Amino acid sequence: MVKKLKRLLIGRPLKSNELQGQKLNKLKALAILSSDALSSIAYGPEQILVVLMAIGAAALWYSLPIALGVLILLVALILSYRQIIYSYPHGGGAYMVAKENLGMNFGLIAGGSLLIDYILTVAVSVSAGTDAITSAFPAFHPWSVSIAVVIVIIITVLNLRGLTESATFLAYPVYLFIIAIVGLILVGMFRVLTGQVTPEVNHTFGQPVAGVGLFLLLKAFSSGCSALTGVEAISNAIPNFKDPAPRNAARTLIMMGCILGCLFIGSVLLVYWYGLVPMADQTMLSQLAESVFGRNVFYYIIQAVTALILILAANTGYSAFPQLAFNLAKDKYMPRPFTVRGDRLGYSNGIITLGIFSIILIVIFRGQTDRLIPIYAVGVFIPFSLSQTGMIVKWLREKPKGWVNKLITNLIGAFICYLILIIFYITKFQSVWITLVFIPIVVFIFHKIHQHYLAVADQLRIDFAQKIRDIKATDNVIVVPIAGITKVVEQSLVYAKSLSDNVIAVYVGQSQEQIEKMEREWKEWDPGVRLVTLHSLYRSIVTPLSKFIDTVKWKADKNGATVTVVIPQFYTKKWWQRLLHNQSGVMIRAVLVRHANIVLATVPYKFKR
Repeated sequence: MVKKLKRLLIGRPLKSNELQGQKLNKLKALAILSSDALSSIAYGPEQILVVLMAIGAAALWYSLPIALGVLILLVALILSYRQIIYSYPHGGGAYMVAKENLGMNFGLIAGGSLLIDYILTVAVSVSAGTDAITSAFPAFHPWSVSIAVVIVIIITVLNLRGLTESATFLAYPVYLFIIAIVGLILVGMFRVLTGQVTPEVNHTFGQPVAGVGLFLLLKAFSSGCSALTGVEAISNAIPNFKDPAPRNAARTLIMMGCILGCLFIGSVLLVYWYGLVPMADQTMLSQLAESVFGRNVFYYIIQAVTALILILAANTGYSAFPQLAFNLAKDKYMPRPFTVRGDRLGYSNGIITLGIFSIILIVIFRGQTDRLIPIYAVGVFIPFSLSQTGMIVKWLREKPKGWVNKLITNLIGAFICYLILIIFYITKFQSVWITLVFIPIVVFIFHKIHQHYLAVADQLRIDFAQKIRDIKATDNVIVVPIAGITKVVEQSLVYAKSLSDNVIAVYVGQSQEQIEKMEREWKEWDPGVRLVTLHSLYRSIVTPLSKFIDTVKWKADKNGATVTVVIPQFYTKKWWQRLLHNQSGVMIRAVLVRHANIVLATVPYKFKR
């Protein structure tokens, strides 16, 4: 029943060689990786005006030079991340840049910040979209948290089905949003330029306003930079692109930057020309749509696609979080299960983990986005700053052709990013202080995980020069499933050879490269045991192993021999360390226990630290 439900929700499992079919082209990638950045048009310009309104409507003209400053930062970030894409084509973004150029601790700070930020992306986006729904239908407001949780579950299942299916679904609302906002800006400008609407400019452009100082302008600028969230997602998810992945990712990044820049500047200009001011009960985008079109069908279309893209902006996190978790896990700083591809070739453990933590945040904060957004913004600009700094170090160290222009780009970007971080911590310390506590805790956890894996590797490492000892054998058939050449495997083979001289070691590989590597190492080790390698197209260990054992048992039954499966199993010293390992031995035993007349033996290997 559970298996049928899983197939219904997620679909049939895909073979490993079908991975290329799950890659994204530029148009689908733009939809699935840019929804977070593009959705910020719904609140980015408004954040600038909210700060300026502390002085009064006369100060709103400052929104234009501030918007220009945000655009300059956007250009610097796009150019920087384009360089990152070509320099680090395997993904990882700010984590890889900081790790390679600033050291592992800075890389872990960037990686930890991004992981937290992607969880916040889902929680904030879904909560904001839910607010839009309950605003249109107030009767649903008491169930806003439940609605948000259901939406997260739906998006999680959609991503578990695979990148191409989620991208196909997402493409329509994202491109409808782009078309709708472009139409709004063009019609609004046309009406102004043709004299159909008299611009309600609140104050003469360029005239100083009393009370507006550098601090206020910097605060407004940093608030407007919330429109840049999600810019880094493409550089984290390069492996999700079709070949040539770096070039396609770079072009998608440029497309996203151009669209985001045009929509941002166009909306700020229109808001200024129409003399709109922030209102408690109506968003700036809603006011703008009403001013341009009135309360007609076009207005409601804009509201609908805005609510939809705010919800679907969460999918940026679902695309980037699993890939970043994979890179951290590959470096042994996150649990190894995050490196495993699921039935649909996505990193399912990362997708499910993101969904669970997002739901927890939504429930804890009751879907109140205003409490999450400041932490969300800081979580973005920490990796922004570190990636810019890392690229500066890279250019100074390597000095490739044209490095001076690249260095200047990153210097400008780093200066602005650090300035924004300082402003955030000064002006919104009460909201963002938790990042100064939580990020070090996350980095500490990364190091504890890494120390555990190093200890495990040290205890399992085997000396090829020491040959395995000979044991008196009998006629039984002994099958020993192995995942590599380690001390626990050596211990299991010693035990197996004590039972019979007919011992077969079985290795299940997910690729031909893995199998060839194992065969080479086995030949070098030469334990005196025959090795059988099996290729698993569906990345399953248990299924091909079970079929092989059935074949061995059928032959053994003819000779009256007994088949014994010796399962190597190590046990960690602490309970929580078990969560960091794939429990392959447990799964093998759970399946083989159903086979009749097969003896199962577990050879335990206990870690001392």
